[in-house]
Amino acid sequence: MQNILVLMGDCLQDHDERVPLFLNTAKIDPELPYTPFLKTLESADEWVQLKACQIVTTFMSAEQSELHPFQYSPLLHTISGLIHGTSPNGRDVAVQSLEALLPRSEIRQTVWGMSELLEGLVSILKSDHGPQMTYQISFCFWLLTFEPEIAKDINKKYDIIPILTEAAQSAVKEKVFRVILATFHNLVAKAPASNLPAMLVVKLLPFVKNLSTRKWTDEDIVEDIQYLKEELTANFQSLTTYDEYTSELASGLLSWTPVHTSDDFWKENASRLSERDNEQLKILIELLKTSNDPIVLAVGCYDIGQYVRFYDRGKKIVANLGGKTRVMELMGHENSDVRYQALISVQRLVSHPWRSV
Repeated sequence: MQNILVLMGDCLQDHDERVPLFLNTAKIDPELPYTPFLKTLESADEWVQLKACQIVTTFMSAEQSELHPFQYSPLLHTISGLIHGTSPNGRDVAVQSLEALLPRSEIRQTVWGMSELLEGLVSILKSDHGPQMTYQISFCFWLLTFEPEIAKDINKKYDIIPILTEAAQSAVKEKVFRVILATFHNLVAKAPASNLPAMLVVKLLPFVKNLSTRKWTDEDIVEDIQYLKEELTANFQSLTTYDEYTSELASGLLSWTPVHTSDDFWKENASRLSERDNEQLKILIELLKTSNDPIVLAVGCYDIGQYVRFYDRGKKIVANLGGKTRVMELMGHENSDVRYQALISVQRLVSHPWRSV
């Protein structure tokens, strides 16, 4: 098997014109050229598995017609397993294959439904495996964001905006900047309402302004920086303090910014959390239920306390939405600040309204 794969690899290397010869075998047998290689993906021999992965990827990326799930699903599951595996070679081949496959819309749609694979990419990006791997994974995210549905929800599900921002802030190579900025461009162009708030929360605007003062050899970088600067500036200038607060809520990245700790802010805006059927309050309580970040939980508990302190009817609403139960649970959290803020919030939930104090 190894000898056959070596011959196949040598035959295809630097000879793209030979790929159609293999693809045309489907006219003779509909199972060709994929089925034999897909079976080989199950090999216990890592070298055989990885070589088969590379060859199948070469074929699929060159297909002129749309691929069917039965053809590419086994390959994507193999890629997911390699991304989560312990082999550096396996991870490298998996990410390279994904880069080559994601230009295809049908692959993007399927990968979007594979949360384990995407979580694996995020995990690698967070752990900083060097500039080349950062570039390749960012490239995968860039390709994914060409789908409007994915661009709308990817940050909500995987927090890629703060992760990519951090990667860009520590980047040295120009190609890393290029692909991350291009990803941000897609996110803003295809789903501005979903992504601009999160970008403002992670302070992307001052970072982009700083990047605009540098000299770049790549015109695409210059254009993306200008586009992002214009869009972020326009959005930032129209923000009120309440808009800033709701932007934080939308991003899911609560932190100790001035809007949280200002009594004047809460006096003016506490009741607004209950507008449109308690829309913003529901988001806040949902964060308390789903977030694992101690800062988010501590700030969220504090906000619940401020909301009921400055809005007479708030206690009943919080209780009806399950917020009171969740805050009481957080009194037993392992983080001391979360426990403290939950305790203060519970005290306010069971105390008299602020106007009677």
